[in-house]
Amino acid sequence: MRHRKHTFKIGRSGAHRKALLANQVCSLIRNGSIKTTLAKAKETRRVAEKMVTLGKNGTLHHRRIAIAKLRDVDAVGLLFSEIAPKHANRDGGYTRIIKLGQRRGDAAELCVLQWIEEEVKKKSPKKKSSKKSEASKDEAEKKEKNTKAEAEEEETPKAEAKPEAEKEEAKTETEATEEKSEPDEVEKEEEKEEKKD
Repeated sequence: MRHRKHTFKIGRSGAHRKALLANQVCSLIRNGSIKTTLAKAKETRRVAEKMVTLGKNGTLHHRRIAIAKLRDVDAVGLLFSEIAPKHANRDGGYTRIIKLGQRRGDAAELCVLQWIEEEVKKKSPKKKSSKKSEASKDEAEKKEKNTKAEAEEEETPKAEAKPEAEKEEAKTETEATEEKSEPDEVEKEEEKEEKKD
């Protein structure tokens, strides 16, 4: 029986397959996405996600394992410093495959393999709510609405009072200017009379 024995041969020797997967994962790390056939992308995804898991652990031992697998120190450095920290809250599923259709020459299924960028927030487990708790929530919402309505009613008279106060201030200002202007007019009339004399 061959239970859970995954084989990815695609007409290449073992060394060639390992080199192909290592190169594809390094290209994925550097560029963020690669365009390849569906069969290669599925196998590359398996290797890439294992490398991200090593990067999340982040120890020297895990770094050396990744270098032995990928054979590229710079790509492993990028993986451990940038890509793995982005996926710290995600429990697997770091990549996505988007199918593009068939290739024109040999009708091979093409796709794009890329990293998933958005961060995942851990969801808290939902508690079962009873009818009583739902009813109490409804009552609380109604009370909040009533208090908001009352607050708005209280604010409206204050808002009306402000324009009245502004009108009174404007009146006092105009009266003050009139008082100032009256002495000026009186002085001018006196000066005119003096000139006539």
